[in-house]
Amino acid sequence: MTEIDVAAYLARLGIDEAEPPSVEALHRLHAAHVERVPYETLEIQLGRPTSLDPAESARRIVAGRGGYCFHLNGAFSALLRQLGYRVTRHLGGAQMTAADPAAITREHLALTVDALPGDPGTAWFTDVGLGDALHTPLPLRTGTYRQGPFTYGLEPSQIAPGGWRLAHDPAGSFFALDFAPGPAEMGDFADRHEYLSTSPDSGFVRTCTVQRRDAGGVDVLRALTLTRTPGSRTVLETEQDWWAALGDVFGIAANGFTGDERARLWRTVVAQHERFLAAQAQS
Repeated sequence: MTEIDVAAYLARLGIDEAEPPSVEALHRLHAAHVERVPYETLEIQLGRPTSLDPAESARRIVAGRGGYCFHLNGAFSALLRQLGYRVTRHLGGAQMTAADPAAITREHLALTVDALPGDPGTAWFTDVGLGDALHTPLPLRTGTYRQGPFTYGLEPSQIAPGGWRLAHDPAGSFFALDFAPGPAEMGDFADRHEYLSTSPDSGFVRTCTVQRRDAGGVDVLRALTLTRTPGSRTVLETEQDWWAALGDVFGIAANGFTGDERARLWRTVVAQHERFLAAQAQS
């Protein structure tokens, strides 16, 4: 088991003290995590490799940062295990559009939790690494589930027997997610993590992305475009506005980066926005 600083992690989530495992406590932990710990790719934009080690991811989270699915679900699963939950990690894959084939690409780490006191027969899809998707866990039962303004579907996976398929809301950033019954180890994702973090073909490399889910919707920053769904869309035109949004909306403080790093990130997102505008003009 990966040992992490549970008290510091809970403090980062705004939770004063640990409580025994339960359905209600799991929901509180999950909601606090997606509301306070952003899904973000800033380390990728800076060209700094990150580890799959959940302890390292947890330390970065405690220090005020976030990560993407391998970091967020890796750290969260370690936290839950130390709190006494039975957690399983799973190989997953996102289907970005309806036209794309569904596949277990290993580009997503999914989590389930089961054997909870009071409801031992129900397993829960517990995923804080989807960015704009779940606010709280979903029971692993076929059905349609409403969370705030978004509707999700769950059904058995057709491509991974024994696994499950999440149908995202039409307003979401991907079409669906399949995950295998598992279990998986962190090392199973190593080659995909390297690709997603370093390949010029990776969407994480091509576009700086920060996301934060709450009960009422989701905030998404892609390059210079800040979107609230449901709600508004704004292009952040100055470096000051961009860093203010990172702090005010996503809780990422500018003083966590050196002056050179801040300048590099600003140049990067401006260039990405300009490429986006050029592509739009040609379409």
